Amino acid sequence: MKKYNTIIIGSGHNGLVCASYLAKAGQKVLVLEASENYGGLARSRTFFPGYKANTASALNHFSEKISSDLNLSSFGFNHNSAYLDNIGLHIDQNHVVVKKDEVHGVGEKDIQSYKNYVALLKKFSERLKPFWTKSIPRLSNENFKDIMTFLQIGLRLRMMGKEDMREFLRVFSLPTRDLMDEFFESPLLKATLSWDALIGSSQAPRSPNNSILTMLYRMSGMHNGHFYIPEGGMDSLVNALVKCATTSGVELQSNTKVKQIIIDKGEDKLSASAIVTDKDEQISADRIISAVDPKQTFISLVGTKYLEIEFSNRINRLRSHGYVAKLNLALSDEPSFSGLKSAHGRLIIASDMDKIEFAWDDAKYGQFSQEPVLEMIVPSLYSPSLAPEGKHVLSANVMYVPCHKENGWSETDKSDLKEKIINQIALYAPSIKGQILHAELMTPKDLESEYNLTGGHWHHGELALDQMLMMRPTYEAAQYRTPIDGLFLCSAGCHPGGGLMGAAGFNASQEILK
Repeated sequence: MKKYNTIIIGSGHNGLVCASYLAKAGQKVLVLEASENYGGLARSRTFFPGYKANTASALNHFSEKISSDLNLSSFGFNHNSAYLDNIGLHIDQNHVVVKKDEVHGVGEKDIQSYKNYVALLKKFSERLKPFWTKSIPRLSNENFKDIMTFLQIGLRLRMMGKEDMREFLRVFSLPTRDLMDEFFESPLLKATLSWDALIGSSQAPRSPNNSILTMLYRMSGMHNGHFYIPEGGMDSLVNALVKCATTSGVELQSNTKVKQIIIDKGEDKLSASAIVTDKDEQISADRIISAVDPKQTFISLVGTKYLEIEFSNRINRLRSHGYVAKLNLALSDEPSFSGLKSAHGRLIIASDMDKIEFAWDDAKYGQFSQEPVLEMIVPSLYSPSLAPEGKHVLSANVMYVPCHKENGWSETDKSDLKEKIINQIALYAPSIKGQILHAELMTPKDLESEYNLTGGHWHHGELALDQMLMMRPTYEAAQYRTPIDGLFLCSAGCHPGGGLMGAAGFNASQEILK
């Protein structure tokens, strides 16, 4: 029987990051991937002959430290690439364009308010930035390192000065709508800016558990939260991580699904010692690291019989039902949006925050919105290899589409939703229906099946105040270690959370290498 120092379940970006750090430290590492291709949500997949798309279509906060440590540029990853303007589409072509630190298409008061808004959030996100790539300290822990981390957090906040510290403590827990109303007058600007605090969540702008902390998290990467597509597309990141891992000595094995983590019962502890694959092969290791979501890890792979009832209840209570659908369009030509010179940028259809709220109202009762709110990217403008020459791909993230629709998802339901989404897009791109060669809609239920994601939630769990920091996924596993000796976590379900950042994989590796 093969023996490794470490087995990692899942080859998403966090799993690959973790594997590379461990292998560089001299460990014998095996990464097992259930699908044919590596990279998780970042990998491209063919959805129509000649046309490919990525579920994660752009980057906004991949860690600069990780990119530097692993020398990803030497493997073809160039993060200094095309920035995406955020464009709030207006039915009368009075679009709002957000360009990094500038905003266009609004009144003078909002232009000045935006400068103040950006300065404030940058200041706060910079204070938080170092702690996303650290193990979050446990509460009620007398460990010296944890105490020092708490002191560092407190010191960095204190260094802002009294007024800024008070403002930070007030702002970071605000519902998104409250902050937008404080700063801006333009309904379209409010909706456009609020998007990054809401996307991927099961919360609306007024929801009390929806906080600015989520937005600060997304602003904490190398480009202050500005979205960009790397040179060569999203595959360039996946390919670089795979090359880095294999060059470091990591063994990668695809088409191999793990069906069980073997737990040994000692007199006073449980320990993870091996895995069993879908081919009934048993592979042992000193430790097992799960890069899949926490529910799948503990409920499916470990089994509740090995878990304390309270712990398994907390895992079961994790909110991990996805609310984002993915629409991919194979187009015969570049789409033309009224009032825009080109389709470059991140195009948002949400005229005001009430429209977002109404869309959420439908979803919370197990239905999809009759007027979907969404964001679009035409990734083939930046990565021509995604489509045949002269043709294009449009990818849209559609908010508030429930994984568990009332009475389930039928093909009629999917067709109905697809039609509603395309009709929404056509209000701003009138000729697009005639350009569509193929339309693929993936509901959260489809994403669950395609990517082995519990609930189809691409963050492996809600990003909300009660599911972040030392509560992610739950306080017994917040530092990547679990109640089972030798079993670790490194997925988006861990601190700091989802999105293509890589911090969970890095933090887990450092916890193991202590």
